[in-house]
Amino acid sequence: MAAQQPNDARIAVIGLGSMGFGMAASLARAGFDVVGADVQKTAVERFATEHGRAAGSPAEAAQNADIVVTVVVNAAQTRDVLFGPNGAATTARKGAVIISSATMSPRDAVDLSERAASLGLLYLDAPISGGAHRAAEGALTILASGEAAAFAKARPALDAMAAKLYELGDKPGTGASFKMINQLLAGVHIAAACEAITFARRLDLDIAKVYEVITGSAGNSWMFENRVPHVLAGDYTPRSAVDIFTKDLGIISDMSRDQKFPTPIAAQAFQMFLMTAAAGMGRDDDASVARLYAKIAGLDLPGQP
Repeated sequence: MAAQQPNDARIAVIGLGSMGFGMAASLARAGFDVVGADVQKTAVERFATEHGRAAGSPAEAAQNADIVVTVVVNAAQTRDVLFGPNGAATTARKGAVIISSATMSPRDAVDLSERAASLGLLYLDAPISGGAHRAAEGALTILASGEAAAFAKARPALDAMAAKLYELGDKPGTGASFKMINQLLAGVHIAAACEAITFARRLDLDIAKVYEVITGSAGNSWMFENRVPHVLAGDYTPRSAVDIFTKDLGIISDMSRDQKFPTPIAAQAFQMFLMTAAAGMGRDDDASVARLYAKIAGLDLPGQP
């Protein structure tokens, strides 16, 4: 739950998308001095209007910051907003902590932590789970690893953003590894949910009734319960886009190859997301995998011609 007392720490939140905006808002409600930044001008303007402070670049947002929270898409963007031109690492206070929330490979997390350390900054490998709604509530799950000093510096902010904080050791990369296991399951479950609900349509079942039955039965999953309503409503506005899982399952594919460990079920899900993206739906909601199945099978789904 969010902290209730004002806090003197200055926090920069870099990335005001669906997750980052909610995280920044939760920190502001908890009494922190928060400055937000994003490449999208509309997100910056909205944050300034609703929460009072925003900046035009990561460096400006992180000026004298004690904590820098990065909520961007991947390792490359994290590297850019921290260490690129106008990067946050150039202006944050010496000894500030970076809370890195992007989903990335463990190897990238280690590389970023080493670069931060070379500049006298602490680094917390802290990927997140829970979605935009929980981010806005300050009720995320955070899977974090890093040295004790990084946890100590970041803890007030972590408490404001998370309902569940898992402290997973002192080595950056461990948090990223835990997140990739979560993403393996999440991607497989989304693909399976889309396959099941579209197969039910092929069987000419009432798919709204299928949803009711399955969510009360052993075959249910969190992803089935969360994503199938998007299919039933014919609403593919991206809460989480297909391209997110082409990235994450691609990382899992690379990791499994490096470890010489087979992940055939994740590989099949990866191909379904790739095919959905190739069909022009990469920026749509990840439940669009159901639309791909429907297209292959010549089926109509709600809201589709």
